[in-house]
Amino acid sequence: MQQPCQLPKAAAQRRSAANRRQILAHDRQNVAEGLKQCACMPFSMNRRPRENLMPSPHLLDLASAAIVVGGTVLATALRSGIEDCRKTMAALAALPRRSFDAASVRAIIAPMAARVRADGLLRVQFRPLGDRGFDEALAVLVQTRSIAAMAKQQAAGQAARLSAAAAAARTLAQAAELGPVFGLAGTLISLSQLPADGLARGMFMGAISMAVLSTLYGLLLANIVFAPLARAVERRAETEEEARQALFDWMVSQLEPEFPAERRFIDRENPPRVVA
Repeated sequence: MQQPCQLPKAAAQRRSAANRRQILAHDRQNVAEGLKQCACMPFSMNRRPRENLMPSPHLLDLASAAIVVGGTVLATALRSGIEDCRKTMAALAALPRRSFDAASVRAIIAPMAARVRADGLLRVQFRPLGDRGFDEALAVLVQTRSIAAMAKQQAAGQAARLSAAAAAARTLAQAAELGPVFGLAGTLISLSQLPADGLARGMFMGAISMAVLSTLYGLLLANIVFAPLARAVERRAETEEEARQALFDWMVSQLEPEFPAERRFIDRENPPRVVA
C-alpha cells in the first residue's frame, strides 16, 4: 500500500513558523521604538505624574506676611500709643538679659547694714548697689533718716515697674488679638484679586494659596509670638518684684534696730506685695 505524501504538511509547518518569527520581530521593534520615545521625553514630562501625586508645599508668601505682620504691628501701635509701645520695646529688650540678682545686692547691703548697727547711720558711707530701685531707696533713707520714707520710695518704684510691665503685657495681648484679624484681612484681599470674568487654573490656585497662608500667618503670629511674649513679660515682672520685696523686707529687718521710734510705722503683716 502506498504512503501519502508528507510534503504539503511540512511546507505548511514551515510557513507557520516563519509567520510566528515575523510577528515576534514586529513586537520587538514596537517595544524598542516605545522605549526610545520614552527616553527622548523631557524630564519634566516624566516627573509630572509624581508631582501631581506628591505636591511640594510652599509656606512662604511675602505678600501675605507683609499684610499680616505689618497690619498687626501698625494697628497695635495706633491702639496702644507711643508710650506703651516704648515700654513694650524696653520690656522685650530686657527679656534676654539677666533678671534682678538679689544675692549680689544682698551681699553688698549686708556689710553696710552691719556698720549702721555698729557706728550709726551718719557714719556709714553707702556705696551704689547697681540697682536703681534700691539705690534710690537708700538715698531717701540717708536724706530723711526714716525707714518709713524709704518704704514709701520702694513702694513707688515697685508700682512704676509693675505699671510698665502691665502696659507691655497689655500691648502684646492686643497684638495677639489683632493677628488673626489681619490674617482674615489678607484672605479677603487675596480673594478680591480674582477676576470676575473667569480665571485660569494657575491664578485660582495662587489666590487660594495666599488666602490660606494669610490665615495661617495670623494664627501663628498670635499664638506663637505675641501671646507667649506677653506672658513672659508678666512672669518676669512677678518674679523680679517678689525677689525685690523679699530683699527689702530683709534690709528693713537689719536696719530697724537703729530706728526704734519708727517700728510702729512698719507693717509686718501686710508689706507691699506684687499685684499681678
